[in-house]
Amino acid sequence: MTLINENYLHLEESYLFSEINQKIEEYRKENPKANIISMGIGDVTRPLPKAVIEAFHNAVDEMAHKETFKGYGPEQGYPFLREAIIENDYKPRGVKLTLQEVFISDGAKCDTANIQEIFSKDNKVAITDPVYPVYVESNVMAGRGGPQDKKGQYNGIIYLPCTAENNFQPPLPEEKADLIYLCYPNNPTGTSLTKDQLKEWVDYARDNNSIILFDGAYEAYIQEKNIPHSIYEIEGALEVAIEFRSFSKTAGFTGTRCAYTIVPEELEAEDSQGRKHPLNRLWNRRQTTKFNGVSYPVQVAAAATYTKEGQKEIKKSIKYYMENARIIRENLKDTGLEYYGGVNAPYIWIKTPNMSSWQFFDKLLEEAQVVGTPGTGFGPSGEGYFRLTAFNTRKNTKEAMERIKKIEF
Repeated sequence: MTLINENYLHLEESYLFSEINQKIEEYRKENPKANIISMGIGDVTRPLPKAVIEAFHNAVDEMAHKETFKGYGPEQGYPFLREAIIENDYKPRGVKLTLQEVFISDGAKCDTANIQEIFSKDNKVAITDPVYPVYVESNVMAGRGGPQDKKGQYNGIIYLPCTAENNFQPPLPEEKADLIYLCYPNNPTGTSLTKDQLKEWVDYARDNNSIILFDGAYEAYIQEKNIPHSIYEIEGALEVAIEFRSFSKTAGFTGTRCAYTIVPEELEAEDSQGRKHPLNRLWNRRQTTKFNGVSYPVQVAAAATYTKEGQKEIKKSIKYYMENARIIRENLKDTGLEYYGGVNAPYIWIKTPNMSSWQFFDKLLEEAQVVGTPGTGFGPSGEGYFRLTAFNTRKNTKEAMERIKKIEF
């Protein structure tokens, strides 16, 4: 009899957003005329920038002629896109990278999950709580987390609670952590860390020979000057951190799929014999074996985001979403609900009033036909909280908030 990977049995039966969709479908069946406004999943609603579409079309046309047709491309990504990333995202911030340190992929979700493959199963993983579920579940799949306890925590994983009581700033681990997942600006809480706060983590990693897996998918939404856009702005971070970035939330590529990961050449980890190995080489080996690269038209389109016109259109979209965030925050003031975030990120984190996260979900769906995300779906410390996103249209955002303000909490 063929045996399964029993680590999968430790996971919940369904992924968070699949469960939400199921609840919505059940509600629609009972209320077919309901006008439901979704502010739950973090998917964008504005179309791709015109500069990106034009580049996309041109690249597709190239594929129609044998002189310009592209077959398999480099698994690490085409040099023109990797160079654009270095010149635009890192060089202006004083971060020096080589072409070999940039790896193009089809999504930060994939990379943040797949990166754990190059590390030993015996590593101790620390995650902020609440957290993007992929970080936790991919490590549970690999065997670094056992069955859940009564609190909903997976045995073997270090949880770093982030709540209003500690201003959503994760505490340094009390026990040694080998791999540390950090996402800032944060999903789901919408909060951020200053350079001094992030430096504490870099110092911890250097002192403990740990590796930080830093998800910077929302860096383009940062509004305040004291918030770092890259962990590499912190001295010494190139020695202890891998950074993930995405074009999804920055340029509307959620359906187009393009992202990149930075693995510094100076970043090393040890084998069981104490010998050091460069992680850049291991990740390159993993990608060349398991990944065939992002399509040429998509990479050309991604490169167009760095043109003058592309940047202008992207900033316009980000301003649009952050104005939605402001509208959500301003309207929440009238409800008496406590809320956080929405200043440097497109997420607003609400404290639920005397009810569970799922009860709050049901209340908004039934009384306002508005959908958000229960905080408990992001981890035990998310219980009692609820996430709204600013990614819907202006019209729907305003309508949703007017409906919510009519609810008695």
